[in-house]
Amino acid sequence: MGLKESIIQRLSVFERKILRKIFGPTKEDNGVWRIKTNKELDELIKHRNVISYVKSQRLNWFGHINRMLETGIVKKIYERKPFTSRPVGRPKSRWEDDVRNDLKKTNLYNG
Repeated sequence: MGLKESIIQRLSVFERKILRKIFGPTKEDNGVWRIKTNKELDELIKHRNVISYVKSQRLNWFGHINRMLETGIVKKIYERKPFTSRPVGRPKSRWEDDVRNDLKKTNLYNG
């Protein structure tokens, strides 16, 4: 199961909430305190957010699976093809589809 937009949104909101607690407010020149903006938080964490971490870990796991021996249980499960066809309608996003999309976004895959 891939990361749905609603899950991405909720994770991002939670991450920013935690970062605001960690980094605290900013004191302006006139002595007024304010919370940090999303842009300031993004610069503080050097654009490394939880969503990019999840995607990079997914690609790491994909590489790990591809390097496994053919006799490994995980490799067998990954290469297994189901006997039935997929249901009618819009197909659900598979883990492999998410990996393929991540690779396309990083320009590592053209297929």
